[in-house]
Amino acid sequence: MIRLEAVGLHYVQGASSGHEVLRDLTMVVPEGGFRWLLGPSGAGKSSLLRLLHIAVLPTSGRLSLLEVDVGGASRHNLALLRRRIGMVFQDFRLLPHLTAFDNVALPLRLAGQPEAQVRAHVTEMLHWVQLGRKLDARPAQLSGGEQQRVAVARAVVGRPHILLADEPTGNLDEIQAERLIQLFKEMNRLGTTVIVATHNDALVARHPGPALRLDQGRLVDHG
Repeated sequence: MIRLEAVGLHYVQGASSGHEVLRDLTMVVPEGGFRWLLGPSGAGKSSLLRLLHIAVLPTSGRLSLLEVDVGGASRHNLALLRRRIGMVFQDFRLLPHLTAFDNVALPLRLAGQPEAQVRAHVTEMLHWVQLGRKLDARPAQLSGGEQQRVAVARAVVGRPHILLADEPTGNLDEIQAERLIQLFKEMNRLGTTVIVATHNDALVARHPGPALRLDQGRLVDHG
């Protein structure tokens, strides 16, 4: 499902040589696997998630997702592949001019689903994250925790094959954080491969599982 072979990522900054943020990563996450992604700030967790979401491409090594060699795929095929991957961003990345409903509906509409089906799925998901009364609210009218829940709903509404989450509980209270992890675990039980980056040690302790641990851009624990 997810395979990295000696993968590295080097950011180039202007005329400078930039810096290497990931080094020689080799790992496999099987289909339907669940992995915590752990490590101190600056270890490279967000950069690894960007790679897995195909927001950037490896500068060395080989990355395969859903049996597709990312390095050898066309831009069109990469765009199709990205639609099969849900991503919960640390900074939400909601479109400010769209309502909560339309933000969550966006991936379904891009996939060409019928509008009646979109409405049913989006309404159900927003009720599940306890935002059934905020369907018409725009991001500026929502709290940070509410925006986070909209971002989660958008990531999971299309039942992705791979779900990536970057600090998804950072703006949630303990009850909401627990509810969110239960959603991720249920999706995992139904076959979605899930990777969750977090600093919440208490959450990891309550839900023990294999972990990928990064330190200074290197993988020090394969889970």
